[in-house]
This record gives sequence, structure tokens and C-alpha cells, in this order.
Amino acid sequence: QVLLVESGGGLVQTGGSLRLSCAASERTFRVRGMGWFRQAPGKEREFVAGIPWNGVSTTYGDSVKGRFTISRDDAKYTVYLQMNSLKAEDTAVYYCAMSRTVRGGQKESEYDYWGQGTQVTVSS
Repeated sequence: QVLLVESGGGLVQTGGSLRLSCAASERTFRVRGMGWFRQAPGKEREFVAGIPWNGVSTTYGDSVKGRFTISRDDAKYTVYLQMNSLKAEDTAVYYCAMSRTVRGGQKESEYDYWGQGTQVTVSS
């Protein structure tokens, strides 16, 4: 069983930045794609960003392109989400997830392990 633990959420003003971290419990991390998703109140969970096992060809949801950056540190079994130019509509619970594959794609069905989530609130 892989455990994923997110951290770094909090309250930030519009235009500000936050960096989320997600630490995995096993070195399986090194051969799996990773993703970030988010869920706002009353809305379905949506894809935010994905990164393959080798860190190449990252993908992003349309609403965060150019503002968010996903990265990974295999030595620390950790994936990051750098969030800049935050908007009120970025307010949500953010989840990291580990893919069954090496890819890190956009579909939730690709992911078999999920973190508990971390709250991000952007005040206007």
C-alpha cells in the first residue's frame, strides 16, 4: 500500500503563490507517473497537472496553464505543484495521485493511489 501525504496548502491572497508537496512512502514512485487534481465545493474533481516517471512532457489543465508547474524529485519520492498568480477560482481541495502507469495522464481512472487532500483558499 502506497501512502501519499500532501502539504503546503493554506490561505493566500489573489495573485499570490503557493507550493504544494506530495511525499510518497515507497520507491515505486520512481517508475510511476504522478498527478494533481482538485475539487471545489459543489464541483466535480478536475485534473490540474500530470508528470510522467521521467519528468518529461508534463501536462496541465487548461485553467492552470502558464500559472502552475508540476515537478518531481525522485530522490525524495516527492512531487510538487508550484502555483503562481492564484485566483479565487483556484480555491479547492488539492489531491495528488499515483498512476498505475509511467504516464501521468488526465484521467482519474489511471490513478490507483490518492492522498488525503490539502485545502487551498485564495481570497479576493
